[in-house]
Amino acid sequence: MVDIHHQLTINESVSKVFKAISTSDGLDKWWSKSTLGLPKLNEKYTLNFGNDCIWKAIVSKFDINKEFQLTIVDSHIDWLHTKVGFQLINKDNCTEVVFTHSGWKEANEHFKNSSYCWAMYLRILKRYVEFGETVVYEQRY
Repeated sequence: MVDIHHQLTINESVSKVFKAISTSDGLDKWWSKSTLGLPKLNEKYTLNFGNDCIWKAIVSKFDINKEFQLTIVDSHIDWLHTKVGFQLINKDNCTEVVFTHSGWKEANEHFKNSSYCWAMYLRILKRYVEFGETVVYEQRY
């Protein structure tokens, strides 16, 4: 198994970052086109990425303002049963974000492309949380 790892600092409070990574409204500002789900352990999320690409996930880790993880349960075969997770660390009034997309079966082309895309999405997350900037969904990649 192989994993994607990224780490970044967001110049905002952990509570603001946590809301952006765990709520439907927050996720839709930087990652998904539209999301249904509540930030709560074992809650089901529906992630709409457009073009009939609707994936399902379950909240597998939830520690308010510290950790949030989704286990993907219905998706493209390469993402199936992978885990998209965030650990948040309060550091000098900023938030250190440790991101992991774990459980990939192999480092194939989709893995490599997803690693790149995650870096781009995390930049959008940072700009959204710090400055309120949003990018139209169709222009995020």
